[in-house]
Amino acid sequence: MSVPTALSPGEASARLPELTVVDVRTPAEFASGHLPDAVNVPLDRLARSLPELRQAAERRPLLLVCASGTRSENAVKSLASHGISASSLTGGTRAWAAGGHSLRYPAGGARATWGMERQVRFTAGTLVLLGLVLGLLVHPAFQLLSAAIGAGLVFSALTDTCAMAVVLGRLPFNRRGEKAASVE
Repeated sequence: MSVPTALSPGEASARLPELTVVDVRTPAEFASGHLPDAVNVPLDRLARSLPELRQAAERRPLLLVCASGTRSENAVKSLASHGISASSLTGGTRAWAAGGHSLRYPAGGARATWGMERQVRFTAGTLVLLGLVLGLLVHPAFQLLSAAIGAGLVFSALTDTCAMAVVLGRLPFNRRGEKAASVE
């Protein structure tokens, strides 16, 4: 059965029983609420999970999900380069919840966590301010830190990638609740 490369929350909801939902957010984000029956395969672990994802895609179409749809779109492209077709949920879990669809939570309820995009904005802003303050108070060369972060943000926008998100995703607070998820 054919599935387009992007599904709206309404389309995905109607087809949910026939899809394998793979959430590519960090385990901490996944614990803050995910689609029903979703399995968590963080984006930075996608390459290691290719054999399982290939097998799952042979059984049922894959629907990849993240917070806003950007990471899942990148994951769809990455899987396509390995011959695995998948769809992305347009607008991610935010659009899913805004459309009135329910999210599932781990036992004990949702965990408060910042989404990866918010973590990146906070970290980038903090580093830019740090570079400016240190440049004024310690040595002007510290302003290069602000310039490097600015250049990294421009590169990130042009390539639709984010090295800072990859690094932040590996921090312990983003790995809380992580366990091996098998893609069925």
